[in-house]
Amino acid sequence: MPTAILSVSDKTRLAPFARGLRRLGYDLFATGSTLQALLDAVIEAQPVSDLTGFPEMMDGRVKTLHPGVHAGILARRDRPEHLEALAEHGLREIDLVCVNLYPFVDTVLRGDATFSEAVEQIDIGGPAMIRAAAKNHASVVVVVRPQRYSEVLGALNEGTLDLDTRKRLAAEAFAHTSAYDAWVAAYMRKQDGNGFPAEITLTGLLAEPLKYGENDHQKAAFYRLGFGSGGVAEAQQVQGGAPGFNNIQDASAAMTLVMDYHQPAAAIIKHMNPCGLAVADDLSVAYRMAYECDRVSAFGGIVAVNRPLDRATAEQIVQIVTHVVVAPDVLDEAKDTLARRKNMIVLAVPQPNPTYFDYEVRSVPGGFLVQDWDRATFDRAICTTVTRREPSAAEWAQLGNAWTAVKHVKSNAIVLFKDGAAVGVGAGQMSRVEAVQMAVMRAGERSEGAVLASDAFFPFPDGLELAVAAGVTAVIQPGGSMRDADVIAAADNAGIAMVTTGRRHFKH
Repeated sequence: MPTAILSVSDKTRLAPFARGLRRLGYDLFATGSTLQALLDAVIEAQPVSDLTGFPEMMDGRVKTLHPGVHAGILARRDRPEHLEALAEHGLREIDLVCVNLYPFVDTVLRGDATFSEAVEQIDIGGPAMIRAAAKNHASVVVVVRPQRYSEVLGALNEGTLDLDTRKRLAAEAFAHTSAYDAWVAAYMRKQDGNGFPAEITLTGLLAEPLKYGENDHQKAAFYRLGFGSGGVAEAQQVQGGAPGFNNIQDASAAMTLVMDYHQPAAAIIKHMNPCGLAVADDLSVAYRMAYECDRVSAFGGIVAVNRPLDRATAEQIVQIVTHVVVAPDVLDEAKDTLARRKNMIVLAVPQPNPTYFDYEVRSVPGGFLVQDWDRATFDRAICTTVTRREPSAAEWAQLGNAWTAVKHVKSNAIVLFKDGAAVGVGAGQMSRVEAVQMAVMRAGERSEGAVLASDAFFPFPDGLELAVAAGVTAVIQPGGSMRDADVIAAADNAGIAMVTTGRRHFKH
């Protein structure tokens, strides 16, 4: 008679799965709360101590770490000496292991768990059984997800649980324990605060497979760091089709940008860069101003707002083709209006919640780069006025807006801000002069009286002189160039104000 061990913290679909195994003739052995759940469901099962000959010990810390369990899992059926060893010691073969682990991730993401509580949720026996079964997958079926129960029962019933299927289940099992260990390591690492470790593992839960990647010949999928991590990974979709790879990237960039502003803000993103951005006392006004920044580029863009989306703003958004709209929430009053563009994707995106994998990660052939997120925002206290003229109060306000914006623009980056709106953006240029040229070209007459933010220093005065000629009255930039004195002299000669931050915002 085949034998199964069940030990799960997630009891979802456990009873139907166990009943199915019983119908197939399996003897069931279970631990602790799993055994109680089976008995409560009137499913015949025995305690795992009947396999080991020992009771659970040390508050449940030791219950399956015994040859009565692991010999039965690891014994190779094609090795007569393995089977003879089982028989000699009166041990049973284990044919199926169904285990999912203590809720360590849920515990640490709860926010109020103590270190001791977190440590008690580190599973030891569970991963050992999973790994043993996965290693011996040719003889033992290993199941770690309730989503696999129906598939496994069906295949067992039809006799189609072949080696390829067993390998796939084993791979999923090893990935499950690997991800679990990665969370434990990240939690411990965060506790000691020692920075980047000698080894690092990043883990994600499959949110959804994507139709394709950046291009339609590239396969892609979207993973979330863990439930409760917030951001686009945990967005609630209000309407529209499935977001694509580029939609998700742009939506995240747009939401990250607007959430850096305290005032109501709206942004329109194209290819990870803002073509429209504005702040105002009213969200619908902010959107109108953002749209006016660049009406041509706004077509087919991604819109983000940092307040619940209302009808007045929605009425403006649906006037042009917009691929994606993201907001912290979407009010009921706006939903009927948005539905007029039924193919437009609308996402309600919760505030990002930093997790223990809270890094920016970029892959390169053969490895990946890891860094902290750039969370620095405008701080007037670190600014130094380097020109004879101080910025006026109005200019200071616009300089703060521009500096916040330029952080989110691809380098080399220049942003012109005026009256609460980004009237000109120069993004991703090979030279800073070209970035200024692009920004003032897009701004046109609106350059007159605007302020300018540069994500890095001006290496020569020429970029600044272009901005002055266009009518810029104040500049914010990091400083630090060998020719800072020449740049400052050019600003003084033009009678404009310039402040330095001592901090750059490259975004490659």
